[in-house]
Amino acid sequence: MLYIIIVAVTFMFGPHLWARHVMNRYNRQEYFSGSGIDLARLVLEQLKLSEVTVETTDTGDHYDPVKKAIRLTKSVCGRKTLTAVVVAAHEVGYAIQDHCGYKPLKTRTRLIGTAQKLERIGAIIMMAVPVLAGVTRAPSVGVLMLVGGFATLCIPVLVHLLTLPTEFDASFKRALPLLTSGDYIPPEDIPAARKILMACALTYVASSLIGLLNVWRWIRVLRR
Repeated sequence: MLYIIIVAVTFMFGPHLWARHVMNRYNRQEYFSGSGIDLARLVLEQLKLSEVTVETTDTGDHYDPVKKAIRLTKSVCGRKTLTAVVVAAHEVGYAIQDHCGYKPLKTRTRLIGTAQKLERIGAIIMMAVPVLAGVTRAPSVGVLMLVGGFATLCIPVLVHLLTLPTEFDASFKRALPLLTSGDYIPPEDIPAARKILMACALTYVASSLIGLLNVWRWIRVLRR
């Protein structure tokens, strides 16, 4: 039993802790002439992607394909570190996908929007389980609702796993060639940049895996 718990905890927290470690490791020394935000604006100008804007945000680095906006945090991309530059390039990778009509990105956007809605519905369903079971006095109703809510809360993890190829494409087929061919980073930094891009690709999946703890928390509440 203890072994299973250790494996489960490692599975849920391992990717998140590794990604966080990599990001922090290369976000200490500032030695570039510009920040990650500066790089994103420069690259977009060079690629003539004038429809894409670069904005600062407090809600995490991401690309909004609806508003055509790259949103970067000052705490990461506002710095002149390798992490800042590479993370910004990763988000530019999404903008390039969007400009090229990369269909998996459109699918990813739709699926994530649907998953967020279903996750909220799942939480409501699981809150309603004890009430419905008490009113109907039918244990089967509670079981069905619990299974439905459990499955719904797991959907975000499944979505991010299914769309992981889009993350890798943004990292290694868009951002990495951009960084190396444009002489934006020194050649000796390329191996570290690969690690950061891998961390970027795993960020959403890692967060979703930790979100599985919500399922366990709800199960404990409903068993009381």
